[in-house]
Amino acid sequence: MPLAKALELAQEYDLDLVEVAATARPPVCKLMDYGKFKYESAMKAREARKNQAHTVIKEMKLRPKIDPHDYDTKKGHVVRFLKQGDKVKITIMFRGREQSRPELGFRLLQRLADDVQDLGFVESSPKQDGRNMIMVLGPHKKKTEAMAEARALADARKAERQGRTPGSDAAADDDAVADDLVTDDLVTDDAEIEAQDAPAEAPAAEADAPVEQPAASQGA
Repeated sequence: MPLAKALELAQEYDLDLVEVAATARPPVCKLMDYGKFKYESAMKAREARKNQAHTVIKEMKLRPKIDPHDYDTKKGHVVRFLKQGDKVKITIMFRGREQSRPELGFRLLQRLADDVQDLGFVESSPKQDGRNMIMVLGPHKKKTEAMAEARALADARKAERQGRTPGSDAAADDDAVADDLVTDDLVTDDAEIEAQDAPAEAPAAEADAPVEQPAASQGA
């Protein structure tokens, strides 16, 4: 078809004349809505990126003589990473004389692996690497499954929020909780030190009550 005829048809149907095979002889063109085509292509690429799973290895560092509270905090991070479908590299750092007691780090790694065995498994057994001891945990669920569950949960919470009556205190509280999908409730040591070192406020001095003077006795 001559180019002039093709352009006339495109103008008649309010479409675009797009060249789809420039190397062909003769070149191949197509009548289409080019704006709609670009939009649909962008949506397909976006959906494909959503379904992509990138393998991420998180790292968590511990000391052999870790405090119980710190251990629970670190374990919480490991649990969160495994739920998201990520691998976790656990590193035990030895310092000074601790290097002569590698069994402390081994027992700590075994304890952590037992605590999270419902969510992950030991992919790489504990091994000594210089001053550190390393173990790798792998998740039971795949990254794509974790991403799909997270999206489904977010959609369900969004639909639930839209179904509530706006303005109610209970709905507002639930909305605030639903928005925090992952919350790290951590208190830094600096904040604790500042709270402990802050001087106590002195109580306001009470105003002295006026002293009543005894009435002068009248002479007889």
